[in-house]
Amino acid sequence: MLTKRIIPCLDIKDGRTVKGIQFENIRDAGDPVELAKWYAEQGADELVFLDITATNEERKTFAELVRDIARHIDIPFTVGGGISSVADVEVLLMAGADKVSINSSAIRNPELVRELADRFGSQCVTVAIDTKYTEVSGWKVYTRAGTIETEWATIAWAKKVVELGAGEILLTSMNNDGTKAGFALDITKAVSEAVSVPVIASGGAGNMQHFADAFNSAHADAALAASLFHFRELGIPELKRFLKLQGVDIRI
Repeated sequence: MLTKRIIPCLDIKDGRTVKGIQFENIRDAGDPVELAKWYAEQGADELVFLDITATNEERKTFAELVRDIARHIDIPFTVGGGISSVADVEVLLMAGADKVSINSSAIRNPELVRELADRFGSQCVTVAIDTKYTEVSGWKVYTRAGTIETEWATIAWAKKVVELGAGEILLTSMNNDGTKAGFALDITKAVSEAVSVPVIASGGAGNMQHFADAFNSAHADAALAASLFHFRELGIPELKRFLKLQGVDIRI
């Protein structure tokens, strides 16, 4: 069994770390380089950097900022936002990223998942899935920073990208994002059981028990949070000690 992971997420807009609620009401959360250094020192297992407006603004992720962050940390580093080609990934890996996360570009061109997995290996390719539940559609996949509903049911899309070569899924519940009411355990568990690759639970973390539930009840392989860590409402060392006591196999 793989050790469970705690992953802070840096959502970047205009070179600053930001955080919103259900993908709206964005507010500033600090300098990304300083936060990255802090998380590495605190014992985060990995770090995710998402340039949240790159796709909608039709531009590439800030490679220079990626390079600056990579120089200051010694933990695995995943970068996403505006990635649409093999060449984009080469730039980010050269800048210091260990993995890349693709979302809207995978919806537009599913074969990109295969191309990246063939070129860089599945372990390098994370597919981010932004999902939202409605009474009409159930759990559906959304694209372009959560603004457009797609035809894909969440579980079907998760299976598809794994077949194409994705090595990991970053699953964010838009309903839960920023609410601090807990992760969406039902869809997280369903996706975790439907695919053979690690699933990162994202959206809704508000206390330590929420993380334990994601691991023990929803079978997530990792849990990601942002504002809870950014605003020092919860420390990673204390969270890991709590999880250890809950029987979660985690690196202290």
